[in-house]
Amino acid sequence: MDGHQVTEGLDLSRLQAVDGTDGEVHINELGLENLADEHRILVIALHGLGLFGSVERDLLIGEESEVLEWVRMAPKARHAKSKARLNAYDKLLNEDVKEKEETLQIFIPNGPRLGNNVIEARNVRKAFGDKLLFDDLNFNLPPNGIVGVIGPNGAGKTTLFRLIMGLDKPDSGDFKVGETVKVGYIDQQHTVIDPEKSVWEVVSEGNEQIMMGGRLINSRAYLSRFNFSGTEQNKKAGVLSGGERNRLHLALTLKSEANVLLLDEPTNDIDVNTLRALEEGLENFAGCAVVISHDRWFLDRICTHILAFEGDSQVYFFEGSYTEYEENKKMRLGNVTPKRIRYKKITVI
Repeated sequence: MDGHQVTEGLDLSRLQAVDGTDGEVHINELGLENLADEHRILVIALHGLGLFGSVERDLLIGEESEVLEWVRMAPKARHAKSKARLNAYDKLLNEDVKEKEETLQIFIPNGPRLGNNVIEARNVRKAFGDKLLFDDLNFNLPPNGIVGVIGPNGAGKTTLFRLIMGLDKPDSGDFKVGETVKVGYIDQQHTVIDPEKSVWEVVSEGNEQIMMGGRLINSRAYLSRFNFSGTEQNKKAGVLSGGERNRLHLALTLKSEANVLLLDEPTNDIDVNTLRALEEGLENFAGCAVVISHDRWFLDRICTHILAFEGDSQVYFFEGSYTEYEENKKMRLGNVTPKRIRYKKITVI
């Protein structure tokens, strides 16, 4: 079957909405009017899966061959990639730090060596008012895993991070944290950033050199890796845009030598270059990362596991990529269309 037969009768100028509405988006509105027909089919397919956003648009324009290579990668090859990471903790931990720091735009230094017990959720239950967020929640984070946390807004994803950090308490159950675990946490409010300090002062604490991975590096050069130029480093943190605050918080947290990273929407409003650098940094990080994100493409490229808030107060822990999780979900639940989050009601006896 040739390409003309595939595209016959298909409107390649329109994308169906993926949020359960009847809305459509024109290809031209995304600035992709010059795409060849076969690439328009790719965009339509990604959009239909909820995997096409502004970042993917920029990647398709600027780095089209790499995006197509990932899309064409067989599912078995993607699975093999995630399995290889899980089995490569010692290798990543023992790789040359100097070489990593010199070759990666965003270098995440190693923290203390993790044992087999990282963070384990044991029969955790949490409710707000009469809404049960989750009940009997159980999972065990692997030492070198990258776990994508997905689900609608209000499902309890950020609450989960606050429970792990001890900022909130579960109604029942607990979290068992390994003895060598050192957590680096990026929240959406960026509460650790002093708005009166400059970008440079927030990260450097006034020092021209900072210690990372046992080596002294220039603090201004480090900030430039997060797309903060010389003049931008002197801006007050309080006047930064949302994307700039996200980049600053990444720079602050990723230098802390944590071995477990909790990242709440780290890709929000950040530029494509920083996103790709973060992706590469996480792939080379010797530790565990848990990432809340609505960016399915980003998660599909980095994750070894998915923790999915599926509605009705149910949370499903799955080993595999986002694409594999979607296939598993269809097998378990059928073709479920996006819906507003629902909660189980608390029964008062």
